[in-house]
Amino acid sequence: MKIGELNIESKLALAPMAGVTDIAFRQVCRGLGAGLTYTEMVSSKALMLQDRKSRLIMELSPGEHPAAVQLFGSDPVCMGEAAAKVTELSDCDIIDINMGCPVGKVVKSGDGSALMRTPDLAARIIESVVRSTPRPVTVKFRKGFDSGNVNAVEFGRMCESAGAAAVAVHGRTRTQMYSGRADWQIIGEVKAALNIPVIANGDIFTPQDAAKILSVTGADAAMIGRGALGYPWIFRESAAALSGRDIPPPPPYSERVGVALGQFERAAEALGEKTAALEARKHFAWYLRGMPRAGFFKGQIMSVSTLDDIRRAAEAILDFLRDEERRRPNGG
Repeated sequence: MKIGELNIESKLALAPMAGVTDIAFRQVCRGLGAGLTYTEMVSSKALMLQDRKSRLIMELSPGEHPAAVQLFGSDPVCMGEAAAKVTELSDCDIIDINMGCPVGKVVKSGDGSALMRTPDLAARIIESVVRSTPRPVTVKFRKGFDSGNVNAVEFGRMCESAGAAAVAVHGRTRTQMYSGRADWQIIGEVKAALNIPVIANGDIFTPQDAAKILSVTGADAAMIGRGALGYPWIFRESAAALSGRDIPPPPPYSERVGVALGQFERAAEALGEKTAALEARKHFAWYLRGMPRAGFFKGQIMSVSTLDDIRRAAEAILDFLRDEERRRPNGG
């Protein structure tokens, strides 16, 4: 896949997710096979007000390339200025525009998926961002705003005409949020209508899903979001599925706990201990899904507030897993 003049060797991307895809989680996913990563979305207005948090969101790990910074906003001038600021402050390879976020407070401000109802404004935003940066500009959007306004194909054509170098399409409308099934057929229709790369997003929860969405849609890459929550190994498994290799077995829970702890320690370095502990409460719970007594340990995790708390919780889980191993007949 080629986005502008940028070669993307992988067919697997980590979706931008607010409150999830921080620098530490992206680093874990990168190590397990995500070939293109996106930051959490950055408010164009906040960035232009010198917001420290926005600058932190844009920071990349050493060697995190190719990577995109995602911007959101609905003012073409502000979005252009923010794109120039991203170009100045970040060594990202791509600037992505969020036109798909379904969250109420974002939509009420006219941002995110609300822009699918105002394609003329969306076009002016894309044009402004393209003029303001030498980096390739991409757009992430949805099937449409609601079932009566399914305009992904027309919206994709508009993005291409306005200068977007690639698009990512989530196969749900805004009103669906994350309910129901993602419509992969509409993604295929967008792919057939455009000359720029199309990235498919929605309902990729297994390596087989990653292979199937590319087969069904003809898209250039698969973007994995919720399927990676607590299970970044989906990238490793999906890479195997796409290459026709045997899919590796799931990692033992002891390995999952170790990877999770490493993620939280990296988050503490980059974002501060308080933020890392708050993020660990949800991430650690995701990592433990399916584990015996997961509910008990999740209850303990919900009270962590320091890195030492997290380490103690991790050691308690590992002690439990070691005891479980000893109880098995012949250790197996």
